[in-house]
Order: sequence, then C-alpha cells, then structure tokens
Amino acid sequence: MQTEYISNLAMQAIKVAASLAGPLLLAALITGLIISLLQAATQINEMTLSFIPKILAVVIVLVILGPSMLLIMTDYIRIVITGIPNLTN
Repeated sequence: MQTEYISNLAMQAIKVAASLAGPLLLAALITGLIISLLQAATQINEMTLSFIPKILAVVIVLVILGPSMLLIMTDYIRIVITGIPNLTN
C-alpha cells in the first residue's frame, strides 16, 4: 500500500512540475526562436540581445497564468499534507 501511494505521489509531482514549468519554458523557447530568426535576418550577432525579451515573455506568462499555477501547486501540497497519516501505517 505504501509503495503504491508513494509512486502515485511521485507521478503527481512530475505532472505538477511539468504543468508549472511547461508554459514558462515554452514562452522562453518561442521568444528565443523569434529573436534568433530576427538576428539571422538582420545579421546582428549580439548574444545578449535575447535575454530581455525572454525575461519579459516569462514575466508576462507568470502574470497571466500565475493564479492557476498557484492553485495547482496548493492543491498538490494539500494532497501531500493530508496524506501524511497514510505513510505511518
């Protein structure tokens, strides 16, 4: 019973981590790709040019999706904390 419960928690943790990190990483990836294409088209080879747009994109995604991400995280934490008595059996 405990191993099944712990493996279920681990799978949920992986899903929560992916759902929290996914949108942020996707925003940074798309922004970096667009900046790279613009740099290739204009032949500007400045490596630091893509940092500020990536940071702005991640902040915008955090502002938009932050409340739902917080809800996902608090739901998982609630599941873990309420499941502590199941681990003592």
